[in-house]
Amino acid sequence: MESITKNRQPIAVLRAMVERAYGPGEVPDGGDWCDELGHGWFNVAYRIRLRSGRAVVLKIAPPPHVEVMTYERGAMATELAALRLVREHTGVPVPVVDFADQSHELCDADWFFMEYLDADNLGLLRDKHSPPERAAFNEALGALNRALNEVRGPHFGPLTGPGFPTWRAAFTDMIESVLRDGERRDVDLGHPYAAVRAVIAAHADTLDEVTEPRFVEWDMWDNNVMVRDGKIVAIIDHERAFYGDPLIEAGFTGSEVSAYGDSSAFIRGYGHGPTTEPERIRRRLYCLYLVLIMTIETAYRNFPGTENYDWARERLNETMALFDRR
Repeated sequence: MESITKNRQPIAVLRAMVERAYGPGEVPDGGDWCDELGHGWFNVAYRIRLRSGRAVVLKIAPPPHVEVMTYERGAMATELAALRLVREHTGVPVPVVDFADQSHELCDADWFFMEYLDADNLGLLRDKHSPPERAAFNEALGALNRALNEVRGPHFGPLTGPGFPTWRAAFTDMIESVLRDGERRDVDLGHPYAAVRAVIAAHADTLDEVTEPRFVEWDMWDNNVMVRDGKIVAIIDHERAFYGDPLIEAGFTGSEVSAYGDSSAFIRGYGHGPTTEPERIRRRLYCLYLVLIMTIETAYRNFPGTENYDWARERLNETMALFDRR
């Protein structure tokens, strides 16, 4: 996916990064040692073959002159914090980080190296699996997601802080920042911003049921799942994690908006029972948060064409309509 947030670097800088992370003896020579991994939407990522032959992945954060959405600021620091938490407190497979640099000496942004996973991206196999195979993967994802949500946090909100004492305060701040991002770029939502805010305010009391901060991955879509021999071997791309309500996880989204896919296998694997009315309302608020981001980010990423915006606008209409039928 092409995006102006991708901070591509010249070969000389990539060599310098390799030397800093692994030493001069691992700096590649010759050609054909670096390939961009193109399916991501935010950071640029390279697969690099070290001189020893070992393959690693380099991720570089967006350049400072590119304006990103409020929730995306400091995303790489969030990802590094998330990877540490997951490895220290769960058995969920994630890549090992080899080296991280936040000095901005070799380039204008944070960057880090991690292990390269010799596996397939589940999102790229979407059309090759039978419905039972897809359901099996989604059920496994549900179980892994529940394990992630077992991690307790010290506050609600960003992993790296500052946090909020309540989930209502954290979530309303999160969704308000997205709306302000949209107003700053004059993004047409198809609904008055005041109407969207009114929906949020009218249902915010349901957020008060959430009293314990839990680690939320939030971005566990197919494209962030690596598989090999029919099994999930790693979850990647953790820059959107935070402490909040597990019901906001991506796997639950289809239970309210069918365009995101069938959530039944995920929910079965997760082990979540029948939802209460307040839980359903919270899920709808979380769908609203997601689709607002998907709509508004098109003004920040400079995606080619209007396909992303048009699809998101349809989902926004569907989601707003959910609040008219309780």
